[in-house]
Amino acid sequence: MGINKRDEGKKVNSNINVTPMVDVMLVLLIIFMVITPMLQQKVQIDMAKVDNPTNMPDADKEDAIVVAITRDGGVFLGQNKVSVNELGPQVRDKLLGTPGRTIFIRADARAQFRAVEDAIDAVRTAGVDDVGLLTQKREGPASGGE
Repeated sequence: MGINKRDEGKKVNSNINVTPMVDVMLVLLIIFMVITPMLQQKVQIDMAKVDNPTNMPDADKEDAIVVAITRDGGVFLGQNKVSVNELGPQVRDKLLGTPGRTIFIRADARAQFRAVEDAIDAVRTAGVDDVGLLTQKREGPASGGE
């Protein structure tokens, strides 16, 4: 009786092909690079639309202090909801050691003027001289009446 000897062990390739792994990692890197800027948790607000907005690039920086006022009069410092009475002291605490910074106000277009005014007053009493009101550029044809 004969024994069949198989030499399949000689055909095994022991090299690791890393090209597919690198391709997958590059795709994941691109996905994370695209998604990460979108993860900024901002309070959802429909800002006022204007024809000639002033460009404020400092409002998009990581360390920018942004106060948001919602349609129902809610006041947010960054992501944290605060009352108007707490807004001034919290802004003052954030400004320790860095005077002269601009505080940015993002108000809903339908927010009551009184809520926006109270927030600006609270920020101004905290010692802030520069307050920027953020708006959006109106899309489409300008609706100016001449």
